[in-house]
Amino acid sequence: MAQVDILLITPPFIQLNTPYPATPSLKGFLHENGFSVAQLDLSIACILQMFSRDGLQHLFSVAEVKGCSANSKKIIRAKEEYIRHIDSVMAFLQGKDTTFAHTIVNGALPKAKRFNIQQNLNKHFGWDGIQDKAKFLATLFIEDLGDFITECIDNRFGFSRYAEQIGLFASDYNVIEREVQVDSPITTIMLNLLDKSIQEHSPKVVGFTIPFPGNLVMALKSAQFIKRNYPSIKIVIGGGFVSTELRNVNEPRLFNLVDYVCLDDGELPLLKILGSLKDGENELARTFIVEDGTVKYINNAIEPDFDHSSIGTPLYDGLSLNDYISVTETTNPMHNLWSNGRWNKMFLAHGCYWHRCAFCDTSLDYIRRYSPASAQVLCDRIEAIIAQTSQRGFHFVDEASSPAVLRKLAEEILARQISITWWTNIRFEKAFTPELCKLLAKSGCIAVSGGIEVASDRLLQKMEKGVTIEQLVKSTLAFKKAGIMIHAYLMYGFPTQTSKETIDALEIVRQLFANKLIQSAFWHRFTMTVHSPIGLYPEKYGIKAVPLEPNSFAQNACGHIDTVGCNPNHYSDGLVTALYNFMHSNGLDFNLQTWFDFKIPKTSIAPNYIASLMRR
Repeated sequence: MAQVDILLITPPFIQLNTPYPATPSLKGFLHENGFSVAQLDLSIACILQMFSRDGLQHLFSVAEVKGCSANSKKIIRAKEEYIRHIDSVMAFLQGKDTTFAHTIVNGALPKAKRFNIQQNLNKHFGWDGIQDKAKFLATLFIEDLGDFITECIDNRFGFSRYAEQIGLFASDYNVIEREVQVDSPITTIMLNLLDKSIQEHSPKVVGFTIPFPGNLVMALKSAQFIKRNYPSIKIVIGGGFVSTELRNVNEPRLFNLVDYVCLDDGELPLLKILGSLKDGENELARTFIVEDGTVKYINNAIEPDFDHSSIGTPLYDGLSLNDYISVTETTNPMHNLWSNGRWNKMFLAHGCYWHRCAFCDTSLDYIRRYSPASAQVLCDRIEAIIAQTSQRGFHFVDEASSPAVLRKLAEEILARQISITWWTNIRFEKAFTPELCKLLAKSGCIAVSGGIEVASDRLLQKMEKGVTIEQLVKSTLAFKKAGIMIHAYLMYGFPTQTSKETIDALEIVRQLFANKLIQSAFWHRFTMTVHSPIGLYPEKYGIKAVPLEPNSFAQNACGHIDTVGCNPNHYSDGLVTALYNFMHSNGLDFNLQTWFDFKIPKTSIAPNYIASLMRR
């Protein structure tokens, strides 16, 4: 194969069911601009190698079993059964052998602690729901193996992350540098796959997207391998984690592993880097380099960033789309959309049309700069992606999709008679009327996710969410009547949130579930970030920031002092336990005190509050 200009890589570990959108998007753009591009999803490649007959035999042979838990000992005793069934389970989860569902449901798989569930699966899935029940059981099977791997082989492993805690607390580069030097059976698997891809494509440049903290160590470990074995290859890193946390990077040792660190959208920076290597241009865009041991930030490109209409259509060639696996982590259908099904991920616009929420990184380009594409362009991309992937499921991954854009998109989908299934993120605003929600459903919308956050009118106003509880109820009711499922993002510990407001929020959430206005939700502990309005102006929100350590490698989350609000740690376990039960239709009639082992304030929310708002 001829040498390519750039090999774009998604490092381990990230979701199992579909490609992360960064490399296909950048490949489509760079291809349109005349560059040869290959791409590699190291994340799914590693998982498939690990969870195979040969891979499991190797992992069992190198496991450190001394002092392991009773659960891991149980798995070790049954290792021959795990090895026997692993290829069949993976083929089933890939959708390549649906007949194996019967064997799974009939109890053939070995079982460890993940199978200790309280639900009646026959009641939930029914006697005819063999495929869904088998997928749930197969997921428990590989999660048991994941627990074993984490305990006995590499404690940094997670199915959608690796060494995440290191990335989350990456202020000290010494910690990162030490972690990169560590070898394990998993890193060996990854580097062997990386080496094979480099030999196949002979890239001039390798670009790593690092979207999350759980990708940082593996990306730098891969970069270290390339520098040692292929020193002529230039290495670029970028992505969400880099653009959020390394905006002020001044650590020259990082550049022993990489040549370029790019911020924000990768199109223009990569175009300039590839152009400089090809033609000797001296322009770079939003890029850190090192010169004479000093880190320098260069942004001397005269071109503006590309608007969303100009970035082209994602290209998926080079990714083995049939090899991704769909898992069912819970019995909640809305919650499973993230991990079940091969969704084509696509942006409808660049940035957020609202970009005012006080807790969000609204000062950063990926939120602040709003640039939508027309419905005609979006539908052209949808049709082109279907032609490539043969998949008609789309997850529009915008921070919050504009109701106006969604209306025009739905109308264009229906005008072209395109048949797709899609879901997206929204704000629960008044524009989502019953008429609009019915239109979205008719165009293929099955679900939305949106922020309820603190479920308090006082705090929603304080955080500038632009939503009220009454408005939230009207929007969710409109989606419900249109048959569209809803996932809610919830937040606790927001500045000045009191104990009573925390319990009142839980009561509102209980009533939303009881009235079937939402189907799933997740509590997020509030964290102040340096790029958010709260991080920039903490006094405005009644708190005091804890200064970051000087010369920190990564800078994003920062501590704060709140002398008015309650201690959120006090409530976290009870909130999570209650929510888990609400999602499974359990305990909706319980007193809220049930979920806490200490005395909580009595809620002042009327028991029919949400129902009364529904009738207005």
